Amino acid sequence: MLSVMLQMSALITIGVVWQYIAPKHISVLSHRRALTDLVFYVLLPALVLDVMWQAPLNLTSVKISLTALSSIAVSLVLMWLILHCLSVSNPQKGALLIAGTFPNSTYLGLPVTAQALGDWSQAIVLKYDLFACSPTVLTIGVLIADYYGNKQNDIHPLRALLKVPPLWALLFATFLNLTHIQQPVEIQRSLDLLAGGVVPLMLIALGMSIRWDTMKLKYLPLLMPVCLVALVIAPVVAYSTATLLKIPADIFTVTVILAAMPTMIFGIVLCERFELDSGLYAAAVFLTTLLSIGTLTIWFHLIT
Repeated sequence: MLSVMLQMSALITIGVVWQYIAPKHISVLSHRRALTDLVFYVLLPALVLDVMWQAPLNLTSVKISLTALSSIAVSLVLMWLILHCLSVSNPQKGALLIAGTFPNSTYLGLPVTAQALGDWSQAIVLKYDLFACSPTVLTIGVLIADYYGNKQNDIHPLRALLKVPPLWALLFATFLNLTHIQQPVEIQRSLDLLAGGVVPLMLIALGMSIRWDTMKLKYLPLLMPVCLVALVIAPVVAYSTATLLKIPADIFTVTVILAAMPTMIFGIVLCERFELDSGLYAAAVFLTTLLSIGTLTIWFHLIT
């Protein structure tokens, strides 16, 4: 796993460096948004359609979702209890709640598990994310951001869900899967070609999202609970839940690794839109991602 994480780090580093050497005809933010929009609206839906069209949908899929939801729920409650004891502003509290609750299960989880365990894990990652993480972040996450933010928004969580192309791709793929419609070879080749760009572009986009200027010593006391909950407690909860539900060994490994992922990137969008402390959130992304090189390696060796 350590060698895999170092390989992932190389692509993330390319994204970090690209922030400084990208052509100046458009801003760095525009470069990043163009890249993430391409992945989010085109390549990731193609991957979802390709994988979920043929993936088995059974009781194990429900267990994967329950494992993810249990990890998210415990993380949210613990973060709320911890922050209730700290002196932080509402924008900081909202940012830290989201940072400690929702893992980067797709943008980092997908490439890490694919490299460490094989392409078969992609279906598990997509079930973990699309059956649990994405719906909760676009409902509960939006409600948290709205409650603690300074800006008044009329974004309804259910409307936000309807604007997620990977979820639409999931619904279509599920329909094709359950109706036993075979995937034509020509379509499979096209989807495979598009899906091949997801992993490298995700990692580069992750690197472009890391903001070095946000790492300040004054943030460390606030970031320690996020690191503890996201990198240690969340996977412990997933481990316990997956054991209780008797998830098969190979899928068990993937679900625990996904629960141990660092802070998700998408939260930066919520912080900016609802005027939470985006600098503090970006620092959480940076620190948890850096520490995850070690923690993911430890978790992988503990459960395999």
